Amino acid sequence: MKTIKILSLLAFIGITFMACSNDDDVPEEINEEETITTMTITLAPDGGGTSITLQSQDLDGDGPNAPDVTVSGSLAANTTYSGSVVFLNETESPAEDITEEVEEEDEEHQVIYETSGNIASVSYDDEDGDGNPVGLEFTVITADAGDATMSATLRHEPKKPNDGTLADAGGETDFTEIFSLTVE
Repeated sequence: MKTIKILSLLAFIGITFMACSNDDDVPEEINEEETITTMTITLAPDGGGTSITLQSQDLDGDGPNAPDVTVSGSLAANTTYSGSVVFLNETESPAEDITEEVEEEDEEHQVIYETSGNIASVSYDDEDGDGNPVGLEFTVITADAGDATMSATLRHEPKKPNDGTLADAGGETDFTEIFSLTVE
């Protein structure tokens, strides 16, 4: 009887040691998602003139209030604009510039611009270390007078290279907005 108890105890101990693994693997670093409350796009016409500012500000984040979306004026027809975008976390004081993190982690981010109506094209003027577009600096060319929309979406871990569309880029959306524009 004593032998059976000892054998049972040894079997239990053996199973216990086999069930415990030696997990010496380094845990995967967790990159916490930053809070982005504000996206500001500045479009400066080549050759001078008044810059146009597009802004989406959502100070309550996922709260009940819709973002405040503003466009400072109309775009000129058949004009080339140099564009830049800034992302901020205005829940902190002073506001945290999230654009700096996007620049530092440029291989893991891309701003996707999609347009409709009277915008002829949007092209990227910056790239990451692998030569893929980032989208913090870009060029917009307008067409003839009329209405247009431009969406700007910051994607985290998109497929690179991609065809410049949200569908092909994949990844996770960090911030997005659609702006209604007038081209005069």
